[in-house]
Amino acid sequence: MPLEPGQGLTRLGARLPNLVLSADGGASALKLGHLFTPGTGFYTLVGTVMQPIFEGMTLLNRQRAAEAWLKEAKARYRGAVVEAFQNVADCLRALQTGVRSVRDARLAEDAARRFFEQTRAQRKFGAVSQLSVVIAQQSYLNASLARVRAEADRLSDAAGFFMAIGG
Repeated sequence: MPLEPGQGLTRLGARLPNLVLSADGGASALKLGHLFTPGTGFYTLVGTVMQPIFEGMTLLNRQRAAEAWLKEAKARYRGAVVEAFQNVADCLRALQTGVRSVRDARLAEDAARRFFEQTRAQRKFGAVSQLSVVIAQQSYLNASLARVRAEADRLSDAAGFFMAIGG
């Protein structure tokens, strides 16, 4: 029989003897008029001890099952906490890498743009062919696309970080 959470913990005391004490007071007389006269009162004190004898090892095994369930719950909780910290650390590392990637992509885009502008200026004076201008333009557009992708990745990493911290 599976135990519900906390159910076994309430049964831990069930293995111990149960002691019940009760006291009664009263009066006894043969005639109603003598009921409240001195010497007719009596008191009884009764104690009972109930021992869980017939359950054998069932209660002990239920206690052990409850303790095992508690250990398992603690282990699951620890695992969830470690996993959460690992997710946050991974997201922070990805953000750090993303910032570097965006910086490098911007530098590459700027260099490709300057090269494209220089090549286009040289074309005006006839120093380079139109093919060189097209290749420089293609290089610049590829660098721009790489920067946009790097920024998109960084924003995606930022969203993942907010999700990892529970936001």
